[in-house]
Formats: sequence, C-alpha cells, structure tokens
Amino acid sequence: MKSTFKLSILPLTVLISILTFSCTAQEDPIVAEGAQVTLVAADYEFTEGPAVDTNGNVFFTDQPNDRIIKWSADDNTVSVYLEPAGRANGLYFDHDGNLLACADEKFQLWKIDSNKNVTVLIDDFKGKKLNGPNDLWVDAKGGIYFTDPYYQRPYWERTQGEIEKRNVYYLTPDMKDIIMVANDLVQPNGIIGSPDGKTLYVADIGDKKTYSFTINEDASLTDRTLFTEMGSDGMTLDNRGNLYITGNGVTVFSKQGEQIQHIPIDQKWTANVTFGGKNQSKLFITAMNSVYTLDMNVNGVR
Repeated sequence: MKSTFKLSILPLTVLISILTFSCTAQEDPIVAEGAQVTLVAADYEFTEGPAVDTNGNVFFTDQPNDRIIKWSADDNTVSVYLEPAGRANGLYFDHDGNLLACADEKFQLWKIDSNKNVTVLIDDFKGKKLNGPNDLWVDAKGGIYFTDPYYQRPYWERTQGEIEKRNVYYLTPDMKDIIMVANDLVQPNGIIGSPDGKTLYVADIGDKKTYSFTINEDASLTDRTLFTEMGSDGMTLDNRGNLYITGNGVTVFSKQGEQIQHIPIDQKWTANVTFGGKNQSKLFITAMNSVYTLDMNVNGVR
C-alpha cells in the first residue's frame, strides 16, 4: 500500500544559515544566497542511496525498514515506493529509466522497471556470492560500476563473505559479464563518475581516502590518484566538477582537490547526497533517520 503525506505536517526545519557554512573565498558561491538546510522528513531508521530520475524526483532507501521512498519534485511529498526492497542501499537510474538497486539482502544488483518488476542482474562473481553491493554509477554505454564492501548485516545468516577482498566491479552494458576493476582498497564505498566518462571517483572509507581513476575505453581503471585524505559514504558531482563527499556533514572539493565548502548537518552521520528537483538545483541529503534539502547555485549532472 502506498502511503503519502504532505510535508506540511513536519514543521521542524533545520535553520542553518548560509553564514554558518565554512568555505574558502568564492567569487560565485555554490550555495544559493540565504539558503537553509531544510528538513524534508524524519520518519526513518537509516536513510541512504538517493537517486534522481529525469523528472527531478528523488528515490532513497530506508534500509533497516527494507523500503524505497520517493520524494516528489512536483508537490514536495514523500511516499513509500517499494516495500520490501531487497534491503536496498545505493540506487541509480539507468538510461532507460529503470531504477538500479544495490540489494544486499541476498548480495544482488537489481533492476526495477517502471511497473516495479524486479530483475536480478547479478549476485555472484566467478561462482562466489558478492559481499553486498553498496553503491553504483552508470556510464554512458549503460555499464555499471559498483562497490562491493562487506558490512555484516543482522539479517544475514553468514558471518563472513565468500570473496575475501572488497572490490570494485563493472557490469558490461549487455549485463552478461562482470569485471573486477579495482581490488586494492580496504573498504570501497561511495562511487561516482564524471559526465565525460573519463574519471571515476571511489571512496575507500576503510582507509579514509578518496581516489580518482582514469576510465579506459575497455572500462578498466588506471592512474589511481589520491584525491583527498578523506573517505566518504556516498558522493555526487555538480556541473562545475565539484565533488561532494559525506560523513561529517557534506564536504565539497573542487576538481583540483581543494576543499571549498563544508555543509554541517545536525546528525551524527551523513550517508549520501545527490541533486534533485526540476532543474537538479536542490542538494538532497540523507542522514541517519532524516532527509534534507539545500537550494544551490549549481546543478547536478548525469
């Protein structure tokens, strides 16, 4: 059953003036003038995996409660979109409008079509069950890069993974082959690629570092470069090439790796971030039991 409620019943707003944001001097600030971090809803256990569709709607997960929630860009409401949802974590839309989900209940990657029909894309690598797909990004060809760390879940019967290393994989556009593209990370988590398809950012949250990689024509990764001495749970990019990483609020880095902004969030942990709304000019933030928005001068990119 789909439950919908107006946000007007949630009067609580996190009033954090832009003046409190720490940042380096910017001629053209990324945050809209006078913007405030605003609470959207706080009815969840742990929010994750925001993904935006072509209409600006944002879908995110309430993983402990095994459901996917939809925020509507039309009327600013939130509603349950899918329940149960495979204990989905990271989400991303493919080029055909299907919602892709890191469904780690059974260590799978899902495709959910517009009628909410579920197709299991993958659940193993060379005959071994995945550790638990966490986050993902779709390239221009339709291939899927995803991280596969290991976080012991209370709903699993197993206590260790079949695959010893925590890897980054690529699922080919025809959805037939899975390729291991990085295997030397402690605990890969957040992942995002540049719009030109040339650079992939991967956060190694277990080693408190974020790296950039060159994406080659065959989808392999080379030229691993330390981007910042800071790990991240989830990540996104804006149309200026700035990278947004999460954990202690949202920290924004220029494409050169210079920290240009820190957006504090009144929660112990900020899990993920994306851009939503009609023009993708709202920063959509998932943090603990809540979701927030912030009006921006920049836009999201696909």
